Amino acid sequence: MKNKIYLQDLKCYKRAPENQKKMVREDVSFDLELLPTKGLKKEFYSFLTARCETKSISTLIKERYLYDRICQFFKDKRIQAESLHEKEQETWLRQLRAWLLNHGQAITVQSMTAYGSIKTLPSAPIIYFRMIYHFMEEEDYRDETEKDIWELSKLNISYRENLVKNFQTLNFTKIIQQDIREEVKKAVFLHLQQEALSSITKELTAIRRLSKYLKEEYPEIESCREINREVFEEYLIQLQTEDTGVNNFKADLTRLRALLETIGKIYRYEHLESLVLNTDIPRMTKTVIKSYSDSELKRLNAVLVKLDEQTCRLMVIHQMLGTRISDTLTLMTNCLYEQNGHPMIRIQQMKTNTYVKPISAEVEVLIKQAIRYTEEHYGKTAYIFVDDKNPKRPKKYNSIQEKVMRLIQKEDLRDDKGDLFGFGTHMFRHYYGIKLTEMHLDDRTIARLLGHKTVKNVKYYRKMSLQIIAEETWEIRKQKSRMIEQNLDGWGEEYEQVRQND
Repeated sequence: MKNKIYLQDLKCYKRAPENQKKMVREDVSFDLELLPTKGLKKEFYSFLTARCETKSISTLIKERYLYDRICQFFKDKRIQAESLHEKEQETWLRQLRAWLLNHGQAITVQSMTAYGSIKTLPSAPIIYFRMIYHFMEEEDYRDETEKDIWELSKLNISYRENLVKNFQTLNFTKIIQQDIREEVKKAVFLHLQQEALSSITKELTAIRRLSKYLKEEYPEIESCREINREVFEEYLIQLQTEDTGVNNFKADLTRLRALLETIGKIYRYEHLESLVLNTDIPRMTKTVIKSYSDSELKRLNAVLVKLDEQTCRLMVIHQMLGTRISDTLTLMTNCLYEQNGHPMIRIQQMKTNTYVKPISAEVEVLIKQAIRYTEEHYGKTAYIFVDDKNPKRPKKYNSIQEKVMRLIQKEDLRDDKGDLFGFGTHMFRHYYGIKLTEMHLDDRTIARLLGHKTVKNVKYYRKMSLQIIAEETWEIRKQKSRMIEQNLDGWGEEYEQVRQND
């Protein structure tokens, strides 16, 4: 085992761009001699060599500073442990936080989210120490479904993967009651083979909320078998009368009912299958379709051109195709073809089916440019818009959202009401649908161009089109009414009567 790991000896240094290589002096290294014991040197050597295999040289440059801070912490506290796991993680972190504060360093940092809100996070040394501690944990050889945190990639089942959302684990640790936790695991394992991951995560959110309520109000309840109608009715009252953070009771209770019913079937808790009544779930609120106005779209696009080349191209293609953002992000490099001399595109919808539709020559050119850009930067790939860190996968929704929202905040871009723009990717689709109705296309054609199986949703776009026309022409219609009123002056009693009734 080497005493020093020199950055210039690493593979990631050799493949790094020249501007990053210039940042690394010949003597820069991770010095294992700074660690107090042979055991810690061995553990940290394993961690550092693993990091050097997977991370870029720029990341390792930043982490070298954090490594030196951890070594100084060990020295100042006179640590003689042979392994990090001689103490619980929280014990180490209490010591580290105290040491950081004594040296005038922050233990938390504030970060702005994509939508401008502030969140508090642990500081970099604490995050780095946690990373090392978790790396040193012994391999858990239990079946994945027996653990409290499931790594989805280790489950021996097929499930509906969400390619544009970063779902890697399912976490059951916040379900407080041990028996309920195990019951939920069984149900989730079944649902995972049938439902989308987003539905599973909503189920876990709902049951965690119920678990917290039971801990506070019914600490004696340990199993779903003990949840009766009286308990559930009191939970419903609490949801509706207190600030629980529930934005959508219907979605929350629908997923909770599905989970409890499955638990009832698995464990033969028959009362759970009728625990949640239809009347418990609020009626669906009337859908309000929102769309950009022409002026809003012009302002937004004038700013989007300031994004990097490929992201800007993505946003323009997304608008011109009228697709869901998940469908745009998962466009395949072989999606284009010709039919009777006309350019066509094949769109594999994540939510429903694959469909094809004609596109303009301009859209075809943009998509070909996007494919060429990806090939030049990442080689041959399956997807047009790829994840920078893993080009085998499509670009993540969150990465696009963060870029666009930070640009909107920087430019202080406002909508027609004066509010800061959001990341309304689906509003582009609404705008597209509305414009199709204004072209006087029939419902079946509009549904096909939007990728809908049926025409039932087209009526919303038609209604929205009429509403926008009414709002945009309100002032003109008002002026015309005043002109007509003026022309009625002196026309006789019968017309005066009409005007008064009007």
